[in-house]
Amino acid sequence: MDYKFNAKETKDKLVKWIKDLFENDFKEKNCCVALSGGKDSSIVAALCVEALGKDRVKGIMLPYHKQKDIDCSLLCAVHLDIDYEIVNIGKTVDSIIEEMKSKEKITITDQALINVPARVRMTELYFYAQCVNGIPSCNCNLSEDFVGYATFGGDGFGSFAPLSNLTVTEVLQIGEELGLPKKLIYKTPIDGLCGKTDEENLGFSYAVLDKYIRTGEIEDDDLKQKIDEMHQKNLFKLLPMPSFKLED
Repeated sequence: MDYKFNAKETKDKLVKWIKDLFENDFKEKNCCVALSGGKDSSIVAALCVEALGKDRVKGIMLPYHKQKDIDCSLLCAVHLDIDYEIVNIGKTVDSIIEEMKSKEKITITDQALINVPARVRMTELYFYAQCVNGIPSCNCNLSEDFVGYATFGGDGFGSFAPLSNLTVTEVLQIGEELGLPKKLIYKTPIDGLCGKTDEENLGFSYAVLDKYIRTGEIEDDDLKQKIDEMHQKNLFKLLPMPSFKLED
């Protein structure tokens, strides 16, 4: 399958889509972006600045106690010249965990511990948005969504998702078109919670995943099976919530 991606054309369409969305559905609202310091949040913020103007884009940084790469979040805000706030979620996350640990019948799992900060960040993002007349963005891309690499109720949530149909490979090209600092575009993706890079957690590279998503081509049958299983297992994150339907 032959697949070609026009980064400039797509960037222009994204800017128009955001502009039209806010004009039609979020009139006179600001855009609120949780700035992690990575490519996705930086690119979403840059797209929104181009679409809405810097005065209508509000950044928030949500470190869990100490964030080693918060300088990248600050670089993005300064480069785009947008307002931002820093809200440390450390004490909030710790209090939630400690309260659950006090329940003798509950066994705390590693996955539960990893997901709490992401969900608290989403709570803080919406809290901030409602204080500044804002609409929170979801910064996830297609590659992450395809294999479920986002926290349900955390970074996988938001009120609009500019990058959800773009692979990591394509997102990088959009970043180039926007003229963002290369440090932000090509920063090694890391979730900031478990200490591993995205690709270490996944067990394969985004280049391999993106090629498979767009062309169906993959050389390693074992990797194909792994990716297919992850996609199927995590489809619930992308589908509407199951609900009971009252029959007529």
